[in-house]
Amino acid sequence: MVLASLTGNLLTALAALCAVLILPVECQPKSNILVVPVDGSHWINMQVILKELHSRGHNLTVIRSRTTFYIPENSSFYTSIAVPGIEEEFNLAFYEEMVTRHIEFRRTGRFLRTLKQQWELGKLWSDGIDAMVGTMIAMFEDQEVMTMIRDTKFDMALVDPAMPTGVFLAHYFKLPIVYNVRWILMGDSHFTFAPSPLSYIPVTGSELTDQMDLSERVLNMVVYLIQCWQFRFILESSYRPVLERYFPPGTDLVSMVLSTDLWLVRADFVFEFPRPTMPNVVYIAGFQCRPSKPLPDDLEAFVQSSGEHGIVIMSLGTLIAALPKELTEAVAMVFAELPQKVIWRYVGERPSTLGNNTLLVDWFPQNDLLGHPKTRVFVAHGGTNGVYESIYHGVPILGLPFLNVLPI
Repeated sequence: MVLASLTGNLLTALAALCAVLILPVECQPKSNILVVPVDGSHWINMQVILKELHSRGHNLTVIRSRTTFYIPENSSFYTSIAVPGIEEEFNLAFYEEMVTRHIEFRRTGRFLRTLKQQWELGKLWSDGIDAMVGTMIAMFEDQEVMTMIRDTKFDMALVDPAMPTGVFLAHYFKLPIVYNVRWILMGDSHFTFAPSPLSYIPVTGSELTDQMDLSERVLNMVVYLIQCWQFRFILESSYRPVLERYFPPGTDLVSMVLSTDLWLVRADFVFEFPRPTMPNVVYIAGFQCRPSKPLPDDLEAFVQSSGEHGIVIMSLGTLIAALPKELTEAVAMVFAELPQKVIWRYVGERPSTLGNNTLLVDWFPQNDLLGHPKTRVFVAHGGTNGVYESIYHGVPILGLPFLNVLPI
């Protein structure tokens, strides 16, 4: 039943998209869609929707950063427009340093740890928003780019609102908006589009569940108030120059974000804590899941060499390739003691404790490995794509929540 639900979510998403375009479910061809994705793992699932829309005759134009990590300039199913990006400010080393700080936080008690993590999130916003605002102003001032977008006469915008670029662009050109969303620039998307009573709905980053005693509810409220302060005095105020320069007087960020026509949420209500939702929300978690394909010959040979014990795979997502040295050595030592073979997505100095049973790779076909009959456990950071691919293939997850306050 779970597999049927996950595999049917892509069709549900496409039907919802067609409704926004005021078209029958078959989707008439030649609609022009402006696509504003977010880099990294978010791009992985956005591609699935784009390929399907292209196969149904739609014309897709992707706004990509000139310094993107993963979004190709040339593609068989979309054209692209390059705009200024912030990847030089937020390179992969930045995320690895951030993981190191969060690991240090986790050595303290929960209350203090939670406050430190929220402070770190605020610092991240403060460090990054100035760069983001600068790139957005540069984009709006690039007459060639803006003319190209205007002349294409788009019918709608498909946006990942974890970064605000697509929200601003769609409103500037007065386009209907569809979100492909799990996290949003303000945090958990549910807290943005639906009422969220703090008595039983844990705030992201609080590390709480829906069963809270009095002290936990106090902590939940404190985290919520901190996030409200961060949004009001860091996030919203920082984007004020963009709003005042390019939008009518009185335009505010929250109203812009909320005025989308449809939310395609990369979550499944079955696996969420009970909470209110809204009628213009479609849950599409796992729509990127698919049956596994054969592995490359060298990888298949390594997997088969595991015998009856099978394999363990480990990945911390597209942005975290390595851990701090002390932790890396400890993880490698534990892996060396396992009877299973291990495939570890890792970039960095080879750990001195690495066992002969562990293969280090800078990339692996995650979905195909999760679908392999010899895969026993997935060691992961808890990203949305990996979680639902594991559910789809029935593979247990050993979670390493190093980035539990960030939108991944």
